[in-house]
Amino acid sequence: MAERRLRGMTWGHRRAIDPLIATLPEFRRRHPDIEIAWDSRPLHGFEFTPIEALAQRYDLIILDHPFCGDIVRTQALLALDELVTPALERAFIGPSLATYRYDGRIWALPVDAACQVAVARPDLLATLDRQAPADWPALLQLGEAVRRKGQKLAIGLRGVHSLMTFFTLCANLGRPCATEPEQALVDRDTARQALDAIQALLAYCPPEALDWNSIDLHDAMVAREDLVFCPAVYCYATYAEADIVHPLRFSNLPGLIGAGSRGSTIGGAGVGVSARTAEREAAFTYLRYLMESETQKAFAAHHGQPARIDSWEDETIAARFGGCYRDTRATMEGCWIRPRYAGYLAFQAEGGALVERHLRGEIGFEALYERLTDLHRRSAKPPV
Repeated sequence: MAERRLRGMTWGHRRAIDPLIATLPEFRRRHPDIEIAWDSRPLHGFEFTPIEALAQRYDLIILDHPFCGDIVRTQALLALDELVTPALERAFIGPSLATYRYDGRIWALPVDAACQVAVARPDLLATLDRQAPADWPALLQLGEAVRRKGQKLAIGLRGVHSLMTFFTLCANLGRPCATEPEQALVDRDTARQALDAIQALLAYCPPEALDWNSIDLHDAMVAREDLVFCPAVYCYATYAEADIVHPLRFSNLPGLIGAGSRGSTIGGAGVGVSARTAEREAAFTYLRYLMESETQKAFAAHHGQPARIDSWEDETIAARFGGCYRDTRATMEGCWIRPRYAGYLAFQAEGGALVERHLRGEIGFEALYERLTDLHRRSAKPPV
């Protein structure tokens, strides 16, 4: 019988919950005295539910890195520096570990790696005799080709996803948005260029694009017969697996004119430990297990999206996900880390809604620019 019990919270998609459940038997075999139970919540909860609230109920929390500033402010989680060996420091793809290093400490460890990349319905793209576009001009040329066939391009721009795409394109231009509130958010010309690029794409997309988040976008591309290509969405590699009715194919972010695939706004997920846990050592034992190479490879066998480089280079994993990791690695290596200061999540929620409203034609550019700039400047929270 287990003597130590841990309760964890993740988000409700097979990419998130399935690998955690599937790898528990091996952990229990090694540590029969530790019992772990995982709960899940919708993606919106993963993006916005305060970590401080979750840490009152859960020992283990799968979290998004923009919470780091609030974590430091509230001291809701334990610092995990002692778990990061020199070898582990080098083990993760792109800036996955760096996203959880804030104020000189590490607040979570990567269990999932993702950023905005391109995705296609390869069967539909093949009927056009075209490859995935490598830049925005080629993307718009593809848009003309799909329009002539009565088909469409795709994007998911509901709320926060509008802001993330804006962030990505600004960073891709080499002029990323500020990550601290005392800095000006972004210059006017860069903001206009990024938003104009999104508007040009929307001319080839269905109106539902403004209602979709990342999961909705993937689901629509699998289910519909008119969505050929999306240039920027948080990758869910499981949609490239063979059990999907129309497997998708992922590729590097198509940059704005001559800019390459740099600047994608990194996503992914990390696992943190509540500062209120009564089972610190049991939790740390479990985190060490999650960081092991074989555990992360087992994640991939159960629809997970591992953060370790050796999983991204594994040939069996590459075949399972249609080459997704090989074909998006350049984008992942060149990611940009969005703001993480205390109070940023309020900016992310309101700012995403504002950008979406602009893309719907409800707010002009100048009004949007001034409101985003002001919101960013006054969003920081003081220390507790």
